[in-house]
Amino acid sequence: MSQRTLVILKPDAVRRKLIGEIIGRIERKADWRVSALELRELSREVLEQHYAEHAGKPFYEPLMEFMASGPVVVLAVEGERVIEGLRTLAGPTDPIAAAPGSIRGDFGTIVRENLVHASDSEESAEREFKLFFPASA
Repeated sequence: MSQRTLVILKPDAVRRKLIGEIIGRIERKADWRVSALELRELSREVLEQHYAEHAGKPFYEPLMEFMASGPVVVLAVEGERVIEGLRTLAGPTDPIAAAPGSIRGDFGTIVRENLVHASDSEESAEREFKLFFPASA
């Protein structure tokens, strides 16, 4: 089943010059394609909407600060089972638990700065597209 998912290459991925490496891993999947891509700074307002379910949790403010600390790359990726596949390609949030070959397993250093966000469901992807790519939502 063809799907569409939102991917964010976080400030640490941009700072560490991993944009090409991460996008290359996505593009090497035979049936996945990048259909939109933009380098941008995220406003507090967008971050508050994106991370609303985490408001009040101990990691919320450090996460907000980190995500506002530099530019990110926002991508729309389409393809067969792309939501599940990208979550697997990203690996678990904890880089120690992430398998070699996953983005976080190969490049992750700490839990909070974990290189990449990928939508966790079709419902999340739909909500996130309205926030990051409203013209295509």
